[in-house]
Amino acid sequence: MNDSNSPYILVLYYSRSGAIENMAQHIALGVEKSGMQTLLRTVPDISSNCEASTPKVPAKGAVYCTQQELANCSGLILGSPSHFGNMSAAMKYFLDGSSSSWMSGALIGKPAAVFSASSSLHGGQESTLLSMMLPLFHHGMLMTGIPYSASELINTKSGGTPYGATHVSGKDSDRTLDQDEINLCKTLGSRVGSIAKKLI
Repeated sequence: MNDSNSPYILVLYYSRSGAIENMAQHIALGVEKSGMQTLLRTVPDISSNCEASTPKVPAKGAVYCTQQELANCSGLILGSPSHFGNMSAAMKYFLDGSSSSWMSGALIGKPAAVFSASSSLHGGQESTLLSMMLPLFHHGMLMTGIPYSASELINTKSGGTPYGATHVSGKDSDRTLDQDEINLCKTLGSRVGSIAKKLI
């Protein structure tokens, strides 16, 4: 949890079935293991129906992220399920609104990482991770991944890539994270937290 006056790593995610939210919680544990504080935030859903609106505060889970919380973070870990090999529209919409941080250079030189989930092993996890990296490169962030010193990358039979933490959620999105996926989430959080501490 974050004390508003302390440096923090923003773990920002969009989750529909709960898998990404669960990953975010394990990533936050990894961040806190590094000695950094965490701010868990989500983004509101979007709708093609122009009459639809979301409540100002979600009914459950993390609260919605503000652009100020994004600008003030010491590091960012971004998560989205794979939607046809791309990040979710909700996450893209939030990032499209971050022009003020881009113009001010608020995120330049800060570490960032990405995480994702898909229903199948070859469901576009890596392309989704790459899609989330692109706007972060434009913000001047320092992208970090997971090094192969994390033995789970060699042994995993499910999620996990050097580009970021991933999870295979199954056809019905009901498969829970296995231990390799959990460990890789924590490794990713700890890595970003440790790098941020060195840069502050």
